[in-house]
Amino acid sequence: MWGPLEGEGPAQEETTCWGRIGFARGGGGRKEAKLTRSSSLTGAILFLSIGAVSAAVACRTGCAFSHRRFPFLGVRGVSSARMESASTTVPSIVVYVTVPNREAGKKLSQSIISEKLAACVNIVPGIESVYWWEGKVQSDSEELLIIKTRESLLNALTEHVKANHEYDVPEVIALPITGGSTKYLEWIKNTTKEN
Repeated sequence: MWGPLEGEGPAQEETTCWGRIGFARGGGGRKEAKLTRSSSLTGAILFLSIGAVSAAVACRTGCAFSHRRFPFLGVRGVSSARMESASTTVPSIVVYVTVPNREAGKKLSQSIISEKLAACVNIVPGIESVYWWEGKVQSDSEELLIIKTRESLLNALTEHVKANHEYDVPEVIALPITGGSTKYLEWIKNTTKEN
């Protein structure tokens, strides 16, 4: 049996499909629950069952579920595959590049767009980077460029950043776009050069 949490309200107990759940009123009068130990196996089995069903439904409907998350299902990123097969879009990526200040960010962004290496670059001000460099922990204020482009342009974009960046080792990190607005993905394709 459960005692009241933080001295508030009487304890209660209910039986659900998860097993017995003890309730008590928590801070602010909200109902808080804990599973009893005897129901932990039942809960774990139900949790895994719901996860497997959700993954199967998600993969059938094409949401961005990753096979890395559920390798036992043998599922690949369905929305990514769908995006690759659509004739109106191309495999696309988001690339992160940090810059030391606003001026450097604008200059690099404009050169990237002028060369049609990306469709869009967002400049996010006010980030703080903590990193290991030259044998010690460093910390600097920076700005983050969020670059949307074709996957096929990553090498050209990386070389452009290295040639036009003031850091010795500029950050260039790419993440796949596994789905999204078809119109936006078409716009990325239509405003960037083919490689």
